[in-house]
Amino acid sequence: MKSSRGMLLALLIAIGGGTLILALQHLTADHAARQVQALQRQALRDLLPADRYDNQPLDHPLIIAPQPLAESQLQGGYRVTLSGQPSAVLLRLTTSGYAGPIELLIAIDRDGKLLGIKTLAQSETPSLGGHISEPGNPWLASFKGRSRTDMQGSNFDQIAGATLTSRAVISAVHDALRYFDEHRSSLLEPAPHD
Repeated sequence: MKSSRGMLLALLIAIGGGTLILALQHLTADHAARQVQALQRQALRDLLPADRYDNQPLDHPLIIAPQPLAESQLQGGYRVTLSGQPSAVLLRLTTSGYAGPIELLIAIDRDGKLLGIKTLAQSETPSLGGHISEPGNPWLASFKGRSRTDMQGSNFDQIAGATLTSRAVISAVHDALRYFDEHRSSLLEPAPHD
C-alpha cells in the first residue's frame, strides 16, 4: 500500500512539474514574440517618418516567397499606406558580408526612390563594417532619395576598411531597387482583402 501511495505521489509530482514547464514555455514564448515585434516596430520607426504612413506595415506582409536575387536573398516585404493608398514598400533582404549574413530592411517609395536602409542583423567587425548598425549611419543615409537609375554606374564611397561590407550593402540595395522596378504594380497593388 505504501509503494502504491509513493508511486501515486511521484506521478502527481511528475504531472505537476510537466504542467509547470509547459506553462513557463508558453509564457516565455509569448514574451519573446512580443519583444521581437517591438524590435521590428522600432526598426520601422527608425526607417520611416511617422507622416509617411498611417497603417501598421508589419501587419501587412506582401505575398513574396523568399528568393535569390542577383547578389542577395529576398526574405519578404511589407506594404506601407497613407490615407489608404500604397505609399511605399519595405523589402527585407539578406546579403553576405565580410563576417557573415547582413539582414537589411530597405524602404522604397512608390516612385522607386529609397526612403532609407536599416540594418536588422549583422556580424561584421565592430570597429569597421559593424558601423552599419549604428543609428543615423551617414553612409547608409547617403543612399536616401536615390532610384535605380541614380544607382546605375555610380561609384559609392566605401566604408573605410570595410570594402566587402560596403559592396554587399550596395549590391543588396541594387537588388532591392531592381526587384521593386520589376514588380512595382504587384507590390503597390492592394491585395483583395486590404
